[in-house]
Amino acid sequence: MEVRSTYKYARISPSKVREVTREIQGLPVSAALDLLAFTPKKAAFLIGKTLKSAIANAENNANLKPDGLVVKEATVGEGPTLKRIMARARGSASRILKRTSHIRIVLSDEIAIETRETRKAKRKAEEKAARSTPAGEASPETKPRPKKKAANKK
Repeated sequence: MEVRSTYKYARISPSKVREVTREIQGLPVSAALDLLAFTPKKAAFLIGKTLKSAIANAENNANLKPDGLVVKEATVGEGPTLKRIMARARGSASRILKRTSHIRIVLSDEIAIETRETRKAKRKAEEKAARSTPAGEASPETKPRPKKKAANKK
């Protein structure tokens, strides 16, 4: 099941937030929270608030346990831009664009959480399966390829 949370009109540029959201995609919720806690950026604080909101939505609305959740998607859209002016020389003005962003986080419990231990066990199982093939037959990955004949150049 998917659970989502959105932080609208965050007063930070979308490009600055995207840097941090790329880091947490695909991580388990606990690892994502740890990563955000030790990232020294304003965007990390705002994404952390949104992630905690999504976790609360999962617990209260969907009756899901937070330890089985994974960050399926973390996207940042562009919000409205506030236009301001700054006085310049000789009575002219230049424009200042104060950008806003919409942060959207989707959590899912359907994605299998892959840890180091599961990866290691999977690799051992593959090696064991490769060793158990009969000696006369080679597996398709290890089958020798036919040699190419060298062309005579003059």
